[in-house]
Amino acid sequence: MSYAGDRRILDADSHLMELPGFLDPYIEPELVERLRGREMEALAAVLDQAVARAEARRTDAAKAAKAEQRLLVDKGWMALGAFDSQERSRVLDLLGFGGQLVFPTFAATQFVGRDLDRLYGGSRAMNRAVADFCAADPRLLPVGFVPLADPDRAMTLTQDALDLSCAAVQVPSTAAGERAPTHPALDPFWGRLEQAGVPFVLHVGGGGRLLDPAFHDNAMPVTDHLGGGENIRSKDYLAIHHSPELFLGALILDGIFDRFPGLRGASIEQGAGWVVSWMHHLDQAQRAFRRTEEPLRRLQLRPSEYVHRHLKFTPFNGEPVGWMIEQAGPDLFMFSTDYPHPEGGRDPMAKFEQSLSGVTETDKDRFYAGNMAELLGMASP
Repeated sequence: MSYAGDRRILDADSHLMELPGFLDPYIEPELVERLRGREMEALAAVLDQAVARAEARRTDAAKAAKAEQRLLVDKGWMALGAFDSQERSRVLDLLGFGGQLVFPTFAATQFVGRDLDRLYGGSRAMNRAVADFCAADPRLLPVGFVPLADPDRAMTLTQDALDLSCAAVQVPSTAAGERAPTHPALDPFWGRLEQAGVPFVLHVGGGGRLLDPAFHDNAMPVTDHLGGGENIRSKDYLAIHHSPELFLGALILDGIFDRFPGLRGASIEQGAGWVVSWMHHLDQAQRAFRRTEEPLRRLQLRPSEYVHRHLKFTPFNGEPVGWMIEQAGPDLFMFSTDYPHPEGGRDPMAKFEQSLSGVTETDKDRFYAGNMAELLGMASP
């Protein structure tokens, strides 16, 4: 029996683990040497070991079987299917999931920045590479990436992502260069997603630095929870939801969902407990400022109603999802594993089940599959 058993599951967050040169075959030749860290030299020993293990699994059935037994134990590049698409299909067989959104992990760090030629060239290459990884299995659902700093290039890149059959389009949860993401110059972008029935998604890391680094200068240095000191620490965790709540709040208060009533979106791997109070905060913002802000008076609904109509969120396992459903409704939250990243844990279903005590089977079905199907415009599994 698969990990999911009889439970119908769609996974709203998973990743591939890039190897050196991941973008090279897909990017314009003149931009290859302008990518940062493309050789991944600091990780050479780990990557060599991971590649050797993957090669051994292809020829040694016993080693392949052992890797399958460690499906949710091995993480990062050492995980089954971390960078091999055929293995990743086997992972979905073992998990028993009907679909899985697939994000890259490190590729964007090679090109993000103010150089727009490199930014958009790198984004186009990354989208093609992720789409190729997913191409052989319809359960693998590629996520494209579209920066919004240049509206014209964003439109071209969006069409390219749609032509690649990307199931969702990730946008940074920041201002769009010098503009708000709701500026009329970007209306063609939002309208194209609405027309295509493809949602936008936000993902952790898309808002830039989580916290002013001065908050870590406290004469009490700590490593991150993975042991490196460059990832997420406790105070970073406190700020992880700041960029999505501001970005999504701006979309709502500036009326983007009135202009594009078919547009859907989601916040991925940024927790979801904050959503309960955030909806009250949004409604209060409208009440407090509508007298002096005409756009707020034009809104057709209360801000919290737009959340229910247009948005979804992935809780961290360990968050009180049952309480969140009780407070905010069963239509907002989606299951995710973060496979093969270690943040997803070794038994995400068990963690979530602990938090879903008292939740009806109908609402559990929405959490595990129905809400993601709704986000993607799919038939409910």
